[in-house]
Amino acid sequence: MEAGELVQQTESAEPEFGVGITPTGRRSVAKMYEPAAPSSPFSVPQLARLDEALTLASRETGIDFSVYLGELGGDTRVAAEKLHASIGEGAGNAVLIAVSPGERVVELVTGAEAFQRLPDRAAKLAVMSMVASFKEGDLVGGLVSGLRMLSDQAGHAPH
Repeated sequence: MEAGELVQQTESAEPEFGVGITPTGRRSVAKMYEPAAPSSPFSVPQLARLDEALTLASRETGIDFSVYLGELGGDTRVAAEKLHASIGEGAGNAVLIAVSPGERVVELVTGAEAFQRLPDRAAKLAVMSMVASFKEGDLVGGLVSGLRMLSDQAGHAPH
């Protein structure tokens, strides 16, 4: 075969799966589209560890703990308080840990009932512990540590 020479494709009885032959002899090949998996800052084991810490802290204390990870905007405190209020009727007995790594901010919002068991001093100590872990690049470890500290300070759920 020389350069520029046309070669006629011989038709097989049946083209392979995903291949179509046009009337002009061109092959049209279909390829499977695989959407990219959603990206997450956490691996599956890290998510499991965080979920377990949230579940245990909430179960032991009777306080509804939540974690928000993302941008909070200009006034981070107001944004965190709005997120906490979006919990609804249970917000009074809830604690929100809002972390914005890009803004280097941690906001901890406690509801009125939860505040009775988690004073500011306990919240500040937990935030300081989380920040120390975050500075070392351990986001999940910081959150888990903070949840444990808050849970220990709040104590067991009143009967």
